Amino acid sequence: MTPPVDAALAVDWLGLCRRAADGARGALARNPLPADRAATAGRGMGGDMALVIDREVEDAVFHELEALGLPLTAVSEERGEIQIAGGGPVHVVVDPIDGSRNAKRGLPAYALSIAIASGASMADVQLGYVHDLGTGEDWWAERGQGAFCDGVPVEVSQSGDLEMVGLETVHPALVAQHAEALAATGAARLRGVGSIALSLCYVAAGRLDALVSLGATRSVDSAAGQLIVTEAGGAVSFPEAAAGGDLAGTSLSLDMRSRVVAAAGPDLVERLIDIGRTA
Repeated sequence: MTPPVDAALAVDWLGLCRRAADGARGALARNPLPADRAATAGRGMGGDMALVIDREVEDAVFHELEALGLPLTAVSEERGEIQIAGGGPVHVVVDPIDGSRNAKRGLPAYALSIAIASGASMADVQLGYVHDLGTGEDWWAERGQGAFCDGVPVEVSQSGDLEMVGLETVHPALVAQHAEALAATGAARLRGVGSIALSLCYVAAGRLDALVSLGATRSVDSAAGQLIVTEAGGAVSFPEAAAGGDLAGTSLSLDMRSRVVAAAGPDLVERLIDIGRTA
């Protein structure tokens, strides 16, 4: 690897992510009421209407990144792709608040998601960090080192069943459109958490047996969580990405659009992968 990659990857990224999470909690504490959290700040580069709290949490993350003084390529839901200190091959993929609607309305599932990658694909992610801003749970994984929640190792369910399947991008029309396919999986129960990052963490810990998004997602939603799943022993696919869902063919660019399917193993992923597919 080139020296800039070595220098950037040598950073205490977990410590930086935790400092960013402290800043995120501070931003939310300054906006405690639903009326405060509903204030908008224009449309973000990811295409969604950004909330003021999204922008304030993003500012807390970029404060930490810019303080490093290292060449980085940041990919963030609100700002888009930003070259820090001239830019570099190391990518930092940020979703300031994954689950903004939950945060706005006071529902508990919303999280800061940060992924650190040595290159521009999902397969290059070296550290995934998800901080649950509702419960305070701290999730992370380092490539080859396993996955953790609050310092305790986690692993995917070993049952092989689909007792509990999480759904994301659960627009009513998509649920109606794919209802028969969902029923045909044999899943005993469905859960719509409202945060892709946290749903991936729940798959990693065996709280959910699988996750299916019914509509297209972006890199910022999944970059950190997909590593947490794979390091916990699970499997993840992005079916509409290049190379047919392979992580090496899935870009970290904000332009990436694909459903995400995650489960305890590749057989379950294959069982679920056609749900949400359009003709």
